[in-house]
Amino acid sequence: MLATLVDRDVVEVVGGDAASYLQGQISQDVASISQGGSAWSLILAPTGKLQAWFRLHHLAANRFLIDIETLWAKPLIARLQQFVLRSDVAFNALDGWRMLSLRHSTEPIEVVAQLSADFAWPSFSGRDYLSPALQVPTGVTLTEAASEEARILAAVPRLGQDITENMIPAEAGPHFISESVSFTKGCYTGQELVARIDSRGGNVPRLLRVLIAQSPLREGTAVIYEEAQVGEVRSAAGSVALAPLLRKVPLGAQVLVDGVMAQVKVPQN
Repeated sequence: MLATLVDRDVVEVVGGDAASYLQGQISQDVASISQGGSAWSLILAPTGKLQAWFRLHHLAANRFLIDIETLWAKPLIARLQQFVLRSDVAFNALDGWRMLSLRHSTEPIEVVAQLSADFAWPSFSGRDYLSPALQVPTGVTLTEAASEEARILAAVPRLGQDITENMIPAEAGPHFISESVSFTKGCYTGQELVARIDSRGGNVPRLLRVLIAQSPLREGTAVIYEEAQVGEVRSAAGSVALAPLLRKVPLGAQVLVDGVMAQVKVPQN
C-alpha cells in the first residue's frame, strides 16, 4: 500500500443557483453527480486554456465542496466569481483541510474523515480521504517517495507543476480528459477548443510523457532530442520524470536530460 498525507485547499460552493452556475462554468456534468458523489473537472478560460483542475463533491442540493491543490483556492474563487452577475451563489475558502491518499490498498482501512472518494487511474487507483486536521490512522505508514514515483509513472498530473495555466487540457493525456470532461452536457466556458481537439483525435502540440533513466533526474531541466530542446522536466523522483514533450518526439526515443539519457514512455497502465 502507498500512502501520502498532504494539505489540501477546499472551497465551499453554496446558494440557490450553485448547481446551475457550476454547470455553465466547469467541464464536468454537474447534473450527473448524485448527492454524496464526486467527479474531477476543469475550469477553463474562454479560449479553452486550462485554469484549474479539481474534484467536485456534491453534498446536498445546491451545496458543493471543491478540493484542489494548496494555494489554488484563491485564484479558483476569483475565476468562478467573474461571471456571477445576479446568480445566487457564493464561494468560501475553508481552512485547515488535509488529504490522506491510499493507493493499491488490499485491505479495508478505517479512516475518520468528512469526505472520501475513489481515485480511478490506470496503475494508480485507490481512495482519498479529506477532513480538517486529518490524522493518519494506526497501521498506515506514509510512503512519500514511493508514492511520488508511482504517481509519475502513471502520469497523474499535479496542478501548477505538471499542468499549468494556459496549457491545452488534452496535453495531459486521454485519461485526464476522460476523467475530467463531459462531452454530453450543455455549453460551458471554454468548451469549443476542448470539443474541437477531441473531434480531431486529440492531436495537440505536446503531450505529457514519462521519462525513465538509469540515473536520477531533476525537475526544471531541459529535455533535448536531436540537438533541440523539446520540453522540460516538471516532476522527478529518482530516475523517473514527467515532462510535456513536443509531439515530434516518438515513443521509445532516447532523450538527453541534464547529461543523462532517458527513454520516452507512455504512462504505466
